[in-house]
Amino acid sequence: MAVDYSFKVRFGDTDAAGIVFFPNFYRWMDEATHEFFTELGHPTSELLSIEKVSTPLLDSKCEFKTPLFFEDEVIVKTEVIELHNRVFKLSHTFYRGETLIAAGYTLHAWTSFKEKPKALAIPEHIREKLTVHQKILSGSN
Repeated sequence: MAVDYSFKVRFGDTDAAGIVFFPNFYRWMDEATHEFFTELGHPTSELLSIEKVSTPLLDSKCEFKTPLFFEDEVIVKTEVIELHNRVFKLSHTFYRGETLIAAGYTLHAWTSFKEKPKALAIPEHIREKLTVHQKILSGSN
């Protein structure tokens, strides 16, 4: 089950050719991750301020299929594609209408910031919610 994050491309997101400048896709994957946790009922701002937990980025990748332009309406569909003891990977798929624009992932560690940063096991109540949003990958490891 995917969580959708939608937005409109702003003029400042584009380069001199009028095409979205590629680093913005990484920014939008980050925004989609925050939206994902809000939809789970655990906004990242509360995780950090109350529980002193965050999900720092370990790795990311994005493949671009077709360009985006100023004022394009975009939907990013975010799903869990890997769930381990301390880390999880989210897929982020970008669409303009039915057109696939880009697809990427972000890999995160469940990390305590109470003292020195330390990766922790993902709590069971969070793991259950992540599992509900996990994409079933047939034929993959």
